Order: sequence, then structure tokens, then C-alpha cells
Amino acid sequence: MQSVTTGRVVIVGAGLAALYAALALAPRPVLLVSPEPLGEGASSAWAQGGVAAAMQAPDSPEAHAADTLRAGAGLVDEAVARAVTREARDHILALAGLGAPFDRDASGGWLLSREAAHRFARVVRVRGDRAGAEIMRALVARVQATPSVQVLEGMVASGLRTEVGRVTGVEVAPSAGGDPVALLGPACLLAGGGSGGLFALTTNPARICGQVAGLAARAGVVMADMEFVQFHPTAMDIGLDPAPLATEALRGEGAVLVNARGERFMQGLHPDLELAPRDIVARAVYAQSTAGLRPMLDTRAALGARIHEAFPAVAAACARAGLDPAKEPIPVAAAAHYHMGGIATDAAGRSSLAGLWACGEVASTGLHGANRLASNGLLEALVYARRCASDIAATLGPMPDAEPVALPEMRAGNAPDPALVMRLRRAMTAGAGVIRDAEGLSRALHEIAGVEAAQPDNLPLQNMTATATMICAAALMRRESCGAHFRSDAPPDPVAPGARNHLTLDDARQLRRSLRKEPA
Repeated sequence: MQSVTTGRVVIVGAGLAALYAALALAPRPVLLVSPEPLGEGASSAWAQGGVAAAMQAPDSPEAHAADTLRAGAGLVDEAVARAVTREARDHILALAGLGAPFDRDASGGWLLSREAAHRFARVVRVRGDRAGAEIMRALVARVQATPSVQVLEGMVASGLRTEVGRVTGVEVAPSAGGDPVALLGPACLLAGGGSGGLFALTTNPARICGQVAGLAARAGVVMADMEFVQFHPTAMDIGLDPAPLATEALRGEGAVLVNARGERFMQGLHPDLELAPRDIVARAVYAQSTAGLRPMLDTRAALGARIHEAFPAVAAACARAGLDPAKEPIPVAAAAHYHMGGIATDAAGRSSLAGLWACGEVASTGLHGANRLASNGLLEALVYARRCASDIAATLGPMPDAEPVALPEMRAGNAPDPALVMRLRRAMTAGAGVIRDAEGLSRALHEIAGVEAAQPDNLPLQNMTATATMICAAALMRRESCGAHFRSDAPPDPVAPGARNHLTLDDARQLRRSLRKEPA
């Protein structure tokens, strides 16, 4: 394999966490590895709700932390929750200073949305449901104007280079497939998104399918909470892949969930009705779907024609399906949305391997526990991006200017077989979806092994199957239901949630082999 040595910090990813970290590292030289043109294909740009932060009384960071703890079903690291919520306001102000056009009222006050499991309206938004896109637009403009940041577009990370327990570089290859080149540098920050695309129904961009978590796992990095995949209850079930999202803020405005009979099926399931924690609403929606009762989100009484102006992204998605949400309910389904699990990191964003940091959805900090509180995802990305940048800067010390990286000519290679990818996605939805049991998880692990064996030399596919294996193995190991992880074969009486789950890919593969007598 060819290699290129650089004095730049290599950041894998092009979403909110990656861009914010690159800006925080300036003027230290950075190389940003982006699979697509900057600002495209990142989950951050698709985020509709916004960033959760206690911006005004009677709300407070303490109340925000308490809501985070309650939503996380007993597995949130309390110290992490309190620290992150204390920092939240500062990051909103920083984003505003970078050009994020947050919604304000006529007197300049913050316009805030309320989302599920929040006791207060504390989600800072942009144009109703355009927060992710507009924040990303502002950050992309800043990054493009920052001389210390070089952007390498059209490239994906396929592996890590390690030496004596330390990460020394990242292997990158063309997004369309090709032989990798090793980028050897002083530090690596993984900020490459989640794993929603491993499931047949997801709200994530197509490229977000667990590959960055998988390449870390293949290098021996310790992973945490891999079983906890959050399914959003109101993905639009209108025949599109990925499924457009009907933001939770719609329910915060009073939209209700009904079925084909016109029944509000959340009544009697939770006192907060449609604003119950996401895992509870997702299971209710899933139950209606499996019963053939066609769950729908009805915005007509709450918003009427105002939805077109107040929630333009939702209205536009509905229009593509020939549906007017001001006149008819929106069909919805529970879809893979956010991965609480990922690379286990400490308070500074360090992984178990020296030289490797992680932030954003690919990391697991302990903030989300078993169930992420709505709009805490972008907040976590901001907090840990800046922490990672600060720790990298402190670890490396002053850094001289570095020449731009020029990659050698790279040969084209094979992309993952689309049929195998779809086989993997279907296996994950069937076995590790909204409701799980030991038999289904075991079948999923067997299918994953078959997919892995069918194209063993394709690194992107191997990264996907690594993450899928760890999700299913961790879910099989956690026998109790907890938050987003629901076992239908769990004991009927509630049990303590236990502890956070830490494991390596070797651990997960050993479990997989033991189930099906898979050869070592």
C-alpha cells in the first residue's frame, strides 16, 4: 500500500463535529477527509429539530441534565450529563458568532421548540425545521475560508494504521471504490457519523452505515453501548430510501399520532402521550404498523396550512410524495435514526488507542445512556468536538505549517455488492430492529457472517459488518430491556439496567462463532 506522510491532524468526517473541530484547531494544520462535496451527505445537515440548550429561565442546565438522565433509562453518566448541559449555552452563542441564523422573536429573544421528554422548550432552531442545514451552511463557509484546513473531497476512510498500540495514520480510498492509500499523521480524529444505513428503514443519508465505527473496531478499539440504536418514531413512510423525517417539533406543536381507524393510540400508553420518550413512541408506532393499522402523524388541527411555512423541510418531503399535510395525515414508521453506541471515549474524547480521538455520533461518551434525549446529539457533537480539538492541541503542542497533501494516483476498485448490502440491511432490521429476541439476534449474526464471507476483501463492507456484528452481539449480551434496546424475551418484571457495555470486535466475533460454530 502506498503511503503519504503529513504534518496535519487528520479528521475523518464532514458533519457538524468534524467542521467544528477543524475550526477549533485553527491555525493548526488540518486535513478533513470528506466522502462527498463539503456540506453534502452528512447526517448533521439533515437534523431538523436543532440543538438542546437551557437558554432562558425557568429552564436551567440542571433541569436539562435531569431530563437527559431520565430519558437515558439509568445508563447516562451523570457527570457527563451535567458537564455537557452546563456548556450548552456557550456553544449556541459560538455558533451564532460563526453565522448560524437561529430563530429569534421581534425583541431578539430565542425562539425555542419543545421536543419529547423535555420539560421545557429548549431546542434552539432555525426556520422551524432547518437547523442542521443552516448550521452546516455557516460552518462550511467558515471552513472554506480558513487557510489551515485542507479538505480532501470524494474520499472515505477504510482503515487505521497502528503501531505498538498507537494509531499512526488513516487509510483512505475513493468514495466510489478503489485501492487505499495510508495517510500517516500526528493525530487522527474520527467524526464520521452513525450506523442508520445498516437498517432497511433509516432517516440517515445513504452513506451513513457504520463504516467509521467499523474501521475503529477492526483496529481493536474498545466500543461502548453498541446495542443502543434509536429508532425515530415518525419517519415518513412514503416509499423513499432514506425515509424523510417528520421532526419531533411537530408533536411539540400539538400534532398527534393516529392510526387508520382515527384512534390516538398513545392514549393510555404514557402520560406524556406523543411527547413520551422516543423508545416508547417508536414501539407504539411499530406495534401499529405490524398490526396493519397504518400509523400517521396528524398535523391538521395543530398547524393547518401554517406547516408549509413553519416546517418547510417536512412540507417539501410531503410534496414529493404528492401529499399535503395541511389536508391529510402523514404516514409514519419507526426508522433507525441515531446510534448511542460507538467508540468509547473519555472526557477529552480520547479512545482506547493512543493517537486516536472520536466525537459526534461515532463516539459513545455516556451522555445518551440507553435512549438519547431529543436534540442532544448535535449538542454532544459540539461539546466533544471542541474538547477533542483542545486535547489534540495540548498533546501535540505547537505545530508548524504543513504543506497541502497530494495523493498519488489511485487505482479503481470494487464497491460493496449492492445485493449484499441490502441483505445486511434486511438482516439487521429483522433481527436487531425495534423489538428483539435471542433467536432473531442469533439469526442476524449468522446472516452477517454470510455477508462478510461473500466479499471478504472489500474493506467498506467489512467495516459495515464489523459494526453490525457488534450491535447484535451487544444486544444479545444484554438480556434485559432498557431504553431503545427492547427484548421481547426479557423477564416481564422490570430489572435494574445494569452497566454500560464495553467490548471489542474480537469479543463480538467470538460470541458469533460460538452461536453458529463459525470457523475461527
